[in-house]
Amino acid sequence: MSLGDDGYRSGQGSGGDHGGYGGYDADDHHLTRTRLPEGEVDPYAPQRRPVRPSRNLITIVAVVVLLIAAIAFANRGGGDSSSDSDDGNAAKGGGSSATAPSGVKPVEGKSGGIASGFGHDEQGAQSAAANFAVALGSTDMFNVDKRHDIVKTVMAPSSVDKYQRTLDSAYSTAFFKNLGLNDDGTTPKGYTFVSRTVPVGTKVTKAGDDNPTVEVWCTGLVGLAGQGSTKPVANSWFTISMQLSWTGGDWKVAEHSQTPGPAPVNGDDPASGADAIANAVKGYGGFTYAR
Repeated sequence: MSLGDDGYRSGQGSGGDHGGYGGYDADDHHLTRTRLPEGEVDPYAPQRRPVRPSRNLITIVAVVVLLIAAIAFANRGGGDSSSDSDDGNAAKGGGSSATAPSGVKPVEGKSGGIASGFGHDEQGAQSAAANFAVALGSTDMFNVDKRHDIVKTVMAPSSVDKYQRTLDSAYSTAFFKNLGLNDDGTTPKGYTFVSRTVPVGTKVTKAGDDNPTVEVWCTGLVGLAGQGSTKPVANSWFTISMQLSWTGGDWKVAEHSQTPGPAPVNGDDPASGADAIANAVKGYGGFTYAR
């Protein structure tokens, strides 16, 4: 047999020239094959069956997926062993993991509605500072009796009188009016007053067994939500610095200060209407435990 000029391989014999793919020459028992131009497909060629994964392969893949899921579940549920050890190392400070969420269970105690019973370590100090920031930025601070209770709860005994006077002076009639509140700090009828501090992260800036300094980076919401409000709810960014003191078996605030920022670039989210903000504040309760 020879390759003709027309690009086809032909075969001679009593069986004739079949000229198709897979033809058979009865005399010399050779196949007669067709060579098509590049890029074309013989419509008469037998179709190959699609390759299907064997049952064994499917079984192996299923077992691997189940194994991965089991490992993930075990890691999630094993917070009392290895994860506690890892988080304990992170809580000691250093590196980007210093403020990573910990696997240590939240404290169970409360004093005046504020979490208490924090661990006597850096992680406990950071948790205490975050919770104190939430309390000191709440709407309760606009009521004189509740404000005094908060100060007595979070402040070290030696600092209570000083900060009580300082805060009473700051929460003045002029300050209330600037926020659209009544002279006594109460909310005008038909409006919802918003004041929330949300910790974004914490870090120990000065170590100390009994008197560390912790900074809490926060975002906050403050303003009046309601139709016609001239003081709509706005957000702000600030950092609170607290020098803590281990007093009476728990952390207390000895010194407290606040600086603006760092503030990220504002996003492109459109501002929600007054009713949507008021409903969100009423529908989404604040946290009772931070970090």
